[in-house]
Amino acid sequence: MAATLADVKEYPNSYTFIVDMPGLRSGDIKVQVEDGNVLVISGERKREEEKEGAKYVRMERRVGKFMRKFVLPENANTDKISAVCQDGVLTVTVEKLPPPEPKKPKTIEVKIA
Repeated sequence: MAATLADVKEYPNSYTFIVDMPGLRSGDIKVQVEDGNVLVISGERKREEEKEGAKYVRMERRVGKFMRKFVLPENANTDKISAVCQDGVLTVTVEKLPPPEPKKPKTIEVKIA
């Protein structure tokens, strides 16, 4: 199984994973979240069918299955993930959760005994 190269960018409100997928259709690519916080990008590039009378002289492009796994940060919102493949580039965007509200001091009533 081949590893596919990826760029990962962090923005103020999201994380973006950019993966080159030349020649693949959206049906050839799978984007999933496993174990609650692991982003998995996988797929398969199939060999083109040989036409009658043609044979490969050289074959350098990879064929076969590929997979990449990324452990998402704690502030990743796994319910808000989108994936778009355009011009052979897959872009997966994972929105960030809003920062937690700062805890306000809790006042305890002091009773007289």
